[in-house]
Amino acid sequence: MVEGALTARDRLSAPARISPASLRGGLIAGAVWVLALWAVGMRPTARLDELFTTFAHLTGLLAGYGALGMFFLMARVPAVEHGVGADRLARWHSWGGRWVLLLCLGHALLALCGSAARDGHDLLTSAVRMLGRTPLAVAALGLVLLCAAGAVSARAIRGRIPHETWRAVHLLTYLGAALGVAHQLTGPDLAANSCALWLWLLLHTAVVVLLVRYRLVVPVRQALRHNLRVVEVKAEGPDVFSVVMRGDGLDELAAEAGQFFRWRFLQRRVWHSALPFSLSAPVRDDKLRITVKAVGNHTRRIRRLRPGTRVLATGPFGAMTAHRRKRRKVLLLAGGVGITPMRALFETLPGGPGDITLLYRAGSEDQLVLREELEAIAADRRAGLHYLLGPSDASFNPLAPQTLRGLVPDLARRDVYLCGPHGMTVAAVAALVQAGVPQKRIHTESFAL
Repeated sequence: MVEGALTARDRLSAPARISPASLRGGLIAGAVWVLALWAVGMRPTARLDELFTTFAHLTGLLAGYGALGMFFLMARVPAVEHGVGADRLARWHSWGGRWVLLLCLGHALLALCGSAARDGHDLLTSAVRMLGRTPLAVAALGLVLLCAAGAVSARAIRGRIPHETWRAVHLLTYLGAALGVAHQLTGPDLAANSCALWLWLLLHTAVVVLLVRYRLVVPVRQALRHNLRVVEVKAEGPDVFSVVMRGDGLDELAAEAGQFFRWRFLQRRVWHSALPFSLSAPVRDDKLRITVKAVGNHTRRIRRLRPGTRVLATGPFGAMTAHRRKRRKVLLLAGGVGITPMRALFETLPGGPGDITLLYRAGSEDQLVLREELEAIAADRRAGLHYLLGPSDASFNPLAPQTLRGLVPDLARRDVYLCGPHGMTVAAVAALVQAGVPQKRIHTESFAL
């Protein structure tokens, strides 16, 4: 039992969390049900046109189920977000989205080949004839919208377009999926099986309800209840600043150190985007604080927020909290502005002298953010605090396994919380594993969502 472990009373009041294994198992079970539904309706055949059609049905059903799963992953259900973590959900969503798009394209191609083989036409003639039928033309439009959303989400393209543009095109997936569902409901796999049809409708209705509740209703309700407004914007370092906000009844949010919100500031030129920023201090005196690095137009505009600006905050999200802790001793490892969730954990994680150690990686001393606060916390808690300074291309590697073991001799027996830029995070995880820390005790979450 680690010091500070949850009591039975705490566990009863703790937010519900669905584990990654449970969520993965549920999604796989759903896919197995889809396969069973297809297998029940499949008729053995050696005819080429019917083989094409049979596998078109399979890919269509799997694509529809996959799209449903992708929307569920991004519905921002608290139990899922708190248990699985927003970064893992985003990775699963991205990975699954590629497969859904491939299944949709496969379904269209197999259906086209089946039609051509059945009627004895070439593919172009069959495509023209199929698009002449309104239901199939609507389904084709849905596929085009999904392809457009997939194209702007490709890594080579997304990094070159504004976030607002990506988001606007990505929202087309809702319309594309809706057109796909309308196409499925008229297909033989569902129309001929009333039980499967009603279950399919029930699943889709449940996901739609979750999307509306947690992406629309809850944010509006939180905004009206908490009346959150900007109090102060304070410079913390080169291109880094903190935004302090005050509201009513913020304890009801049950925000934990290590978590983040999606913030929308209702001021001209920034109101249209909601971006994720982690809390850089515990909630106290009905105040919330985030610390932001200006890396783009949107974040630079946030730096010019006026006191009194109304704020819509959705959350909290994220699973990199104290509940992941398994060991009494903990190492917090931060890079750059990734110090923000680590600073909140540094102050709040239970532990005695020497139990909590923070390593802060930065290019130089002037890039250290919240330094005075970190040193005050370290002195008050008698916790370890070390700065790992130097350019990333220097010959000396501050994140080398031997360096980490030298600073934290009992490293292999600790839990590790890690947050920083992607490259630093990848290098740090590799070094920690080489230093003897089991992968399951390295807790990391990316906030670049």
